[in-house]
Amino acid sequence: MLLKPVSVSFDLGGGRIVTIETGKLARQADGAVTVRQGNCIILATVVANKEPREGQDFFPLSVDYQEKFASAGRIPGSFFKREARLNDYEILTSRLVDRALRPLFPEDYLCDVQVLISLVSSDPEVMPDAMACLAASAALAVSDIPIKEIISEVRIATIDGVMVVNPTRSQLEKATADFMIAATEKNLMMVEGESQECSEEDLIKALEVAHDAIRIQIKAQEELRAAVGVTGKRDYKKPETSEAINEKVIAFAKDKVYEISKSGSSKNERSAAYDALKKAVVESLGTEATDLEVKLAKKYFEDLKWEVVRNMILEDRVRLDGRQLDQVRPLAMEVEPLPSPHGSALFTRGETQSLTTVTLGTKLDELLVESAAKSDYSKFILHYNFPPFSTGEVKMMRGPGRREVGHGNLALRSLKQMMPGREYPYTVRVVSDILESNGSSSMATVCAGSLALMDAGVPIQKHVSGVAMGLITRGDGKYAILTDILGDEDHLGDMDFKVTGTRQGICGVQMDIKVDGLSMSVMREALEQARKGRLHILESMYACLDAPRTEVKPHAPRMEKLFIDKEFIGAVIGPGGKVIQEIQRETGTTITIEEIGNYGEVSIFSPAKEGLVKAVDWVKGIVAVPEVGSVYDATVKGIKEFGAFVEFLPKKEGLLHISEISWKRLDSMEGIFKVGDPVKVKLIGIDHKTGKFKLSRKALMPKPENAPRPAQEDQGEEA
Repeated sequence: MLLKPVSVSFDLGGGRIVTIETGKLARQADGAVTVRQGNCIILATVVANKEPREGQDFFPLSVDYQEKFASAGRIPGSFFKREARLNDYEILTSRLVDRALRPLFPEDYLCDVQVLISLVSSDPEVMPDAMACLAASAALAVSDIPIKEIISEVRIATIDGVMVVNPTRSQLEKATADFMIAATEKNLMMVEGESQECSEEDLIKALEVAHDAIRIQIKAQEELRAAVGVTGKRDYKKPETSEAINEKVIAFAKDKVYEISKSGSSKNERSAAYDALKKAVVESLGTEATDLEVKLAKKYFEDLKWEVVRNMILEDRVRLDGRQLDQVRPLAMEVEPLPSPHGSALFTRGETQSLTTVTLGTKLDELLVESAAKSDYSKFILHYNFPPFSTGEVKMMRGPGRREVGHGNLALRSLKQMMPGREYPYTVRVVSDILESNGSSSMATVCAGSLALMDAGVPIQKHVSGVAMGLITRGDGKYAILTDILGDEDHLGDMDFKVTGTRQGICGVQMDIKVDGLSMSVMREALEQARKGRLHILESMYACLDAPRTEVKPHAPRMEKLFIDKEFIGAVIGPGGKVIQEIQRETGTTITIEEIGNYGEVSIFSPAKEGLVKAVDWVKGIVAVPEVGSVYDATVKGIKEFGAFVEFLPKKEGLLHISEISWKRLDSMEGIFKVGDPVKVKLIGIDHKTGKFKLSRKALMPKPENAPRPAQEDQGEEA
């Protein structure tokens, strides 16, 4: 059987050719493509059920991105030696694709859709996550699954001041900004990324560069679809509707919804009022109403709320809780609310609250971040927890979901920009526990995390804050930009976005854009309003704690880092680790050694200052090169008739000859020293042939007048 694949290619720039191919692999899927650049090959498949499930009232889209370890010639390190649940990196990539694809489907399409994206061949220099959305969109494009538009997604990184589309892995390590951007031919749809304090104008420039690159990729997908011969999309069963029920709901509830929305009440009061009104709407249908009519009435009530609240904000310029459009909710914050963690902070903004802790660990606590292409260790970890009580709900506790992973990653990327460099020896773990939530707990995590890091004595450069924004637009040209959105406002907008940063610039951004034809002038205005909100929060943060504490907490591990010549690493470790284990055991410290270039990096951690000092001196002694003329605090190790052998540096002994003990002539060593006695000595000579050391005690004593000249014994033989 001869397989006849169809393919198209385009140039990313600089001769980097990307090829999209279909018709060869996974032919029973509704749509399947491979996307290739260099040796990197991604397989994307999409399958959709022909009918929605009975009673289905939402769109069930699932997107999973997974990297096969065989793609890089590796075997997974797990016990079962096979790919297991998605790791955080794969979850984050899945979320980027999901957020871009979801708006493509018609609002009345409720059939299950599953998109599976697999890295089947890895290239060490090609970043596969930048091509995952292209592969998924192309698979949809060559299928008959109904989608409204074709999209794509690219990475834009600023490297040496130049914006690069889909940079290599090596280039990305030098990037000062890293954004993933998805768009259709006409409209931007999704943005997520990080930067080292870029300006709002720099972000807009990145969006423009990305959109130009995305249009080329969309054109290639259109060419592939035409070559395959896809001319139409499948029909599907649309959910039942009733204009009569909709009119009844509007007539009964519209004015009442407006009254509740305009009241400025709290979240709980507003929710209770909405629920009571919804119940009244259902009761107004009468006892003869069918289950379908009741279901439709509830749906139309939610649609009515959406429309009434949007129009209220656009017309009255007031919000659900009575705030002005650009007003941040009341702030309350404190550091060190918990006595035992190494750092902690409590941040409250309106009805959103984060209790965040910081723990300082050693190199042994670093997190292994593993993907098919590479494995690396991270010294900065951030975990975000969202328990159900934070929204007054009862739910099963099954560990962090994709939402928690995504929110935590946005906070991590934002705070990471201000973390100290590689020379900082601690592994730092930040944990944000959301205790209350009504709007952007991820931004509360950024603020609380910044305060907790300073409280822990982590030398972050500046505070980082974040604010969640919303944008509501209407066809008549009216729009409203909302600062610090509520949970109820989160789904209302045509653009929801979160911006984090310092006083100087943006550190992190996440946007979901749902409106067609959003102008760059409105985008600039929205980003400027977000900047003002961010600065307002920063002022309160600096008033709470304006700089990192100069020392870590008394109960935090002490640390000191030493850099030694590469040749001494073996001496510090000892045969079979004997020396380093002895140091750790005797001093109560934890010591790690890493070879970097021509030197060794020795990190010493201790819960007590005394142990740290002792361990540092011990290591310094091992690597110290004895110098003639230097003075040492030594210990007597053995006594002979011609003198004493003393240890003046760890594992280094020399002879203190009887003639060098005192200016007074000594006839014997009896009663002069005993083993273990401390003695201060001066190194007066080194026999470079034998490596033996000659020490003197009398050289440190004032020479008496007319002191008898001691006999000149031959010290070399005994030494």
